Formats: sequence, C-alpha cells, structure tokens
Amino acid sequence: MPDNIPFNTIPIDIRTPGQYIEIDNSKALRGLPGMNRRMLFIGNKLASGTAAAGTLKRINAGSEAAGYFGRGSVLHEMLVAARNANKTSDIWAIGLDDLGGGVAATFTATVTGPATGSGVIPLYVNGQRLQIGVVVGDTAATIATAIAAAVTAYVSGPLTAQAAAAVATLTARHKGVFGNDIDVRVGYYPDDVLPGGVTVAIAAGVVGAGNPDVATALAALTQESFYTIVTPYTDTANLVKLETELASRWGGMDMRTGHLFGALRGTQSALATLGSARNSPHDSFIGVKSSPTPIYVWAAVWAAVCEFSGAIDPARPFQTLGLPGVLPPSQADQFTRPERDLLLRDGISTFLVDQGGNVLIERVVTTYQTNAFGIEDVSYLDLETKWTVDYMRYAFRARIGLRFPRHKLADDGTNFDEGQPTATPSMIRSELIDVARLLERAGILEGFSQFKEQLLVVRSLEDRNRVNAILPPDVVNQFRVFAGSVQFIL
Repeated sequence: MPDNIPFNTIPIDIRTPGQYIEIDNSKALRGLPGMNRRMLFIGNKLASGTAAAGTLKRINAGSEAAGYFGRGSVLHEMLVAARNANKTSDIWAIGLDDLGGGVAATFTATVTGPATGSGVIPLYVNGQRLQIGVVVGDTAATIATAIAAAVTAYVSGPLTAQAAAAVATLTARHKGVFGNDIDVRVGYYPDDVLPGGVTVAIAAGVVGAGNPDVATALAALTQESFYTIVTPYTDTANLVKLETELASRWGGMDMRTGHLFGALRGTQSALATLGSARNSPHDSFIGVKSSPTPIYVWAAVWAAVCEFSGAIDPARPFQTLGLPGVLPPSQADQFTRPERDLLLRDGISTFLVDQGGNVLIERVVTTYQTNAFGIEDVSYLDLETKWTVDYMRYAFRARIGLRFPRHKLADDGTNFDEGQPTATPSMIRSELIDVARLLERAGILEGFSQFKEQLLVVRSLEDRNRVNAILPPDVVNQFRVFAGSVQFIL
C-alpha cells in the first residue's frame, strides 16, 4: 500500500475540519474516443446575404444558408444539398464576395415557333425542372419571355433571365469560373417532350471568369479545425493555397487535419489531365462528364455522404453509398469500367449508376500519386487509409493526454508509491498497447501481435522530460476486389 496519496486540489496541510473529496476524471473514460469532425463550405455569397464576407457561420438548415449568404447563391445551393444528404454532421460555411473584376457566365435559350400544339417545355436548371406552359399559337418571342419569367421566378436557382425577341438570356447570379458548370438543358427524362412546333436550343454565351481568393477564407479560420472542406473553386491558384494549408495542418505539430472535396467536369482524357496535375493526399475530386446536377453540388453531396460514413467508421469503404439528390449522366455520358480504372490511376474518384438511376460512390481516392522523387506511391491512394491513420493518431494521443495529464517522468524500475502521478516508458507503452487492442476490436487495426512486438517507447536522451515512441499500426484495408477462377469439369 502507498505511504502517501497525492491530490490535485486538496492541500496536504489544511487545518479547517471537514470532509474534502475531489473529483478526478483521468481514469473515467474507457474505450476509443470520438473525434470532433466538422464540415466547412467555402463559396460565393450574394449581397442579399446578411453574413459579412469572410465570417464563419454555423448552418443547421437551408433557410439559414439562404439568410446568411443570399437565396440562390452558390453557397445556399451547396448547403441545401449537403444538409439533405447529411442531417447530423456539424456544418459551417464562409461566404466570399464575387471577384470585382470577374465575369458572370451566360447561357442562351433560342426558341423557334409558333406552337402548333399545347404543352409544357421541360427546362432543367441545375437539375430543377421548370415547366413552362405553351398554348397553340404562342410565338417564339412569347415563349422566350415565358422562359425568362420561369427562370426569374426560380429564386433559389443560380440564374437571372431576360428575353429579347426569340432569345432568353440566362445570367449566373455570381461572377466566376464555376458559373460555367451551371447546367441548363431542355428535357432529361425519356418522357420529356416539347409542344408541337416548338424547339429550344440551349447554348453557352459569355464564359465565366475569375474566382475569389480563398486566402480570405483561410485567414478567417485561424485556429479553427474542420475535417471535411468543400468549395466550388477548382482553379489551380486556389487549389494550391488549399493544399498548402491542409498539408501544414497534417504535420505532427498541428494535427488538425482536413480534407478537401471537389468535383470536375470533362471527358475521360480531360479529367485525367486535371487529375495528373495534382498530387496531394489532402484533396479528392470526383469526375463527371455531364449531369443536370452542377459539379459544385456533386462535391457538396459527395463530401457530406463521405463525412457521415467516415465519422462512423473511417476504415469502412465508401463504395456503394448513394448520393441523394444527384442526377446521373445519361448512359452515353457514363464512363466505362476501363475509363474509370484509368481515372482512378490519375487521382480522380469515380461513381456508378444503378438500374434505378441512383448515383453510387465507386471509390474515393486522393490525388496523391507519386512521392518527392516522382516514384509511384499508393500509400495515400484511398481516403479511407488517410482517415484511418488519422483516427489512430487521435486515439493514441487522446489516451496519453487523458491518462498522464500532470505526471512526473521517471525511468522504468523507479520505486515510487502506487498512486503517485509519475509515468514511466513501460506505463506509457502499456496504455498504447491497450489502445491498439481496442482499435483491433473496432476493425481499425490488424496485426495486433506485430504492433505489440514492434512498439518502441523510450525516454529521450536529449530531453529528460520527453518520451519518444515508434507506433507501427497495420491499418485495416478495404475489400474491393474478389477474383476467382471457375475450373469446371465435364
């Protein structure tokens, strides 16, 4: 039995009589810790939004997004989609003003008529179906005016509109490159038909240009931590700044981590070029050839689904998870298996479409492809690997911080009383082994015996107040491929 019991808050020489009992939580928690994972959305706001540009806002519902950043803003659109896909994660957002010298993208809807039959024009704006009524005899100018009115009435949409003669001109609410990815089309489903005598040709007009500088948003984060980050900006200048920031947060002195999700539109070869230009374990991009849903909404939904699943189990593969609210490309615009395999080799994540038209995640990869010497490196190929080792780091760190918050340090074999707040390398090693055992039971770590055998915990020779350790966990992998050979007998 110890000769002396140490206390944290009760003096040893107190003279006033009484019963003094302190509360010590250092041994209260058992099992693995939960991580504080928050989502961050960065995007453009409208002048109608009440939030000042560059300020953090917590978002619980789409109505809040509309109020803070303006109804019909890109942030409003992304946040509504994300919250519909993930109703539990802690979501925050930073709105940025349009670039002053930027250019808003435009689209034209050129109508021919007059109508020889009544019906509706099925106009889709970012996947939202707008039905424009047409009656026999309506002229092309009348129909163009009706199209402009319908787009204007869609106040949660990304466009404003005006008509002149037989042409409706649709203009992005925001200036910026991402406005070029607004999807405007006539007809999507097989039963979408135009009224007799009417055609509507959609064409790109002015090309959107210029995005805000994400440096403004990054400056607002200061010491904030966000695990999943989404933005509509995929221009190289902004991506480099985001990757640099996230790389600095991944290191051993910061450890706040963070992962960027985005989406890219293009052919297989174009996406391969874009993916090959990046090489970071801290971002992932899903590739889409053509879809009524804009790519920035793809990014928002995809990130929200991955975050929801990853928070439950970072090692469980994302494959087959659905992306609610995302409309798939037509069959002709869906990538084949060989094309998807090539995309995955170029750092572009892929999806599948099931028979019911639901979009499903196939594989989430990072853009990290080669090491500093240009040699192929698959260590951070899958996002699950990055998130798994990061959770392991957090679990080990949390245990040491919880068990030894204000401890003295001594060599193994020191004869101190039980209960003394003193740590030794072997005591620390024992706690790390216990965490590894729990990680194994949770399906996060495999090869526990190997971990225990190779774990090295030593007191530093340079700083006697420090303990150094090598932690060698074997991360659990994902079941992705089953291959078999049917060797039949007649």
